[in-house]
Amino acid sequence: MTSTLHPALLIFIPLAPLIGAILAGFFGTKFMGNLLSRTACHRITILGVAIACGLSIYVLTQVMAGARFNANIYEWMRFGDELVLNIGFLIDPLSAMMMVVVTFVSLMVHIYTIGYMHEDEGYNRFFSYISLFTFAMLMLVMSNNFLQLFFGWEAVGLVSYLLIGFWYTKPTAIFANMKAFLVNRVGDFGFILGIGLIFANTGTLDYETAFGQAQNIAAQTLPGTSWELMTVACICLFIGAMGKSAQFPLHVWLPDSMEGPTPISALIHAATMVTAGIFMVSRMSPFFELSDTALSFILIIGSITALFMGFLGIVQTDIKRVVAYSTLSQLGYMTVALGVSAYPVAIFHLMTHAFFKALLFLGAGSVIMGMHHDQDMRNMGGLRKYMPITWITSLIGSLALIGTPFFSGFYSKDSIIEAVAESHIYGSGFAYFAVMAGVFITAFYSFRMYFLVFHGKERFGHVHDHHGHDHDAHHGLAPGQKPHESPLVVTLPLVLLAIPSVMIGYIAIEPMLYGGFFDQSIVIDTQAHPAMEELEGAFHGAFNMVIHSLTSPVLWLAIAGVTTAAIFYLFRPEIPAKIAEVFAPLKKILDNKYYVDDFNQAVFGRGAQIIGNGFWKLGDQTVIDGFIVNGSAKVVNWFSKLVRHFQSGYLYHYAFAMIIGVIGLIAWILFTHLGSIQ
Repeated sequence: MTSTLHPALLIFIPLAPLIGAILAGFFGTKFMGNLLSRTACHRITILGVAIACGLSIYVLTQVMAGARFNANIYEWMRFGDELVLNIGFLIDPLSAMMMVVVTFVSLMVHIYTIGYMHEDEGYNRFFSYISLFTFAMLMLVMSNNFLQLFFGWEAVGLVSYLLIGFWYTKPTAIFANMKAFLVNRVGDFGFILGIGLIFANTGTLDYETAFGQAQNIAAQTLPGTSWELMTVACICLFIGAMGKSAQFPLHVWLPDSMEGPTPISALIHAATMVTAGIFMVSRMSPFFELSDTALSFILIIGSITALFMGFLGIVQTDIKRVVAYSTLSQLGYMTVALGVSAYPVAIFHLMTHAFFKALLFLGAGSVIMGMHHDQDMRNMGGLRKYMPITWITSLIGSLALIGTPFFSGFYSKDSIIEAVAESHIYGSGFAYFAVMAGVFITAFYSFRMYFLVFHGKERFGHVHDHHGHDHDAHHGLAPGQKPHESPLVVTLPLVLLAIPSVMIGYIAIEPMLYGGFFDQSIVIDTQAHPAMEELEGAFHGAFNMVIHSLTSPVLWLAIAGVTTAAIFYLFRPEIPAKIAEVFAPLKKILDNKYYVDDFNQAVFGRGAQIIGNGFWKLGDQTVIDGFIVNGSAKVVNWFSKLVRHFQSGYLYHYAFAMIIGVIGLIAWILFTHLGSIQ
């Protein structure tokens, strides 16, 4: 601990957005009679997040100067002397960088929301939710123990449930938020098992103490099995990450989360909830480094997600869903980096991705506003001249996403690919193929979206009859209407996010990956997993990395993807239709998202329904209603009918009953007394 990081300062970072959320949530809604106006609510919540962002930037500068903090702030509960539950903070380069990313993107989303949600009746409630979401994520990344980590973990899940189902009168939104909630419960079950295994074998929930006993855990096996205890614990922890960071097959909730308003899509997908799993595995690197089996499992899951989720982005027609599947694919890239022990590269891509993905989502929202809430790209085209700021910022976001040299995504994405190439861990061969193929696929679907939206023939202002197009949800432009640029509160965040989307990779790659930025906050066994050392040996500066890329197949795959998209959707638009006709079975598989949702519905959904009906009929109707409730009533009724015969009203019947009772009592006393004498 150093004097430069005062506990009161750190406490105020998560409390500032929490106070804003409480004030807007209680006094800005019907709960307290709408005492605060819409303007007051957005000013209070934006101020809270702005304070958190400013303080987080200050903390990062202090951490870069050598400051650290690891201490408990508050003792929440004590169970004897064996278990103490604390609230505390661990501030090191990893958490400080995450704090800045979370608060900056959240601040941009808050400002953007003023324009995007200005007509919505739930305006104040929405600001309360997104501020609460920011608080939960800050508590997660600042925690110094598993209890607080789990609190933040569950809190972001709860608030995401509220935000995805924000329009609670819309059936698809209610289905989507319940789906997200249930899928995350599956992952969280594994997560809490992993925490339980670590606590059971270390006797502590504190990170530092538990990490100090990592070697002891690695030397043990799971009781009753031959499985390595560390492998089981790490895989359980990663199952939690699979839910939060939407890795296959627990990815199904994330595309449906698009049912929420666009600002929260940007917040969930860019800097908060989905990055929690990547952050958690990086924080737990002292454990994961001791299990190659767990790392291989992570690598294979990430590879599948990166490749196959990218394929789904190719067939989407909803602009937000294209960006959503892009998020899934990029999360797969980050997970691949974790699997080859390139944790700094995973966090580096998390940071760069946060900026350009928030930019793409908010750009998509700006397009949706300009199109009067039509999200179907088949109804767009030629928006470049009507929405110039949205156009240029969306182009910057797309260039960053596909890894264009000098843009932020280039440095992080290429570093992941190089790390996989240098790794020899089991599964790295398939992973290398997946991330290389993903380069072409990402470039293709990204610029497919870009060309369909901003270039080509204007397709708006007409009556469309697209299969699957929901006219109730997407209003669209009336005949003769033209799109319009969004107001300043929408375009300003786009410009501010475009700046780091271009510059942050060039500036940050050397200090973050090769300058010892993460220090001891990330642990890597360089002898067993030398990928980061190999990368450092081959790195000769950010500019030289661009020069080297000119002869790399990665750049040419990206160029091929953009060129193919241009041919298909600008010059020869009849080609995609012919390909879809020829490969109709494959397209059907992609349209149905590999039938994962159908499988879940048929197996788990139907299974839960059968089990539920079984409990209802056997447990509720037969046991509770039939045996306990109705059965007890029947017993009382039978006994009443039996004893009423003794209530005849004749005195001699009662006298006879009393005599029999006295005889029975005397006999019981005698037998008891004789038994005690013997």
